[in-house]
Amino acid sequence: MNYSWNWAVLFQEPYRGWLLTGIGLTLTISIVAWLVALIAGTVVGIAASLPNRAIRSATAVYIGGFRNVPLLLQLFLWFFVVPELLPPAWGHWLKRDLPFPEFWTSIVALGLFTSARVAVQVTSGISAVPRGQQMAATASGMNTAQIYGLVLLPQALRIVLPPLTSDFLTIFKNSALALTIGVFELTAQSRQIESYTFQGFEAFTAATLVYLVIALIVTALMRGLERRTALPTMIGAAP
Repeated sequence: MNYSWNWAVLFQEPYRGWLLTGIGLTLTISIVAWLVALIAGTVVGIAASLPNRAIRSATAVYIGGFRNVPLLLQLFLWFFVVPELLPPAWGHWLKRDLPFPEFWTSIVALGLFTSARVAVQVTSGISAVPRGQQMAATASGMNTAQIYGLVLLPQALRIVLPPLTSDFLTIFKNSALALTIGVFELTAQSRQIESYTFQGFEAFTAATLVYLVIALIVTALMRGLERRTALPTMIGAAP
């Protein structure tokens, strides 16, 4: 039996609205989760580079835990298990009173999962900064916070911008797993369109093209940022 193509279905209501809603949720979840990942990962990455052994051990546990547990399992743990482990009032608020709990759960899970990767990148970037700069900053009277905030971190983030770009792209793709806890992001909306119209090829082709466009836009923006912030003295920097 021949497949009956019908691209017009994507422009009909309510399917067009479903697709646009899915795109909006995918972008929102991914961008907010990336902000969580960048902030948490930077803090953990800085802590992992400190000389205190206890702090480094704690960061190793954090990074190892979030990196080595599959994201899908982490989504289930945050959504189904964590509320049951909290005090009853807190658990009830997370499950019943918090608006759209699956949306916020997906952001937390995706953000913390990615933060472990960001932390490793930040630590590597700090290690790549010539040690003489830290010694000079110490000799000039800077405290630890000033050394990291004014000397090490600005250079480290510029050094690791390419791998951070890869992590930023990955977070958009990983957001599709949010459908497993009931978030109707782009992939879930495509599945819903397919189930209502039986036009699966059109629905999933549209989703594929959207993900591709997002990836191309993010890559172009981050490549431009890399060129503008490259350190000429570092290997691989733009001339």
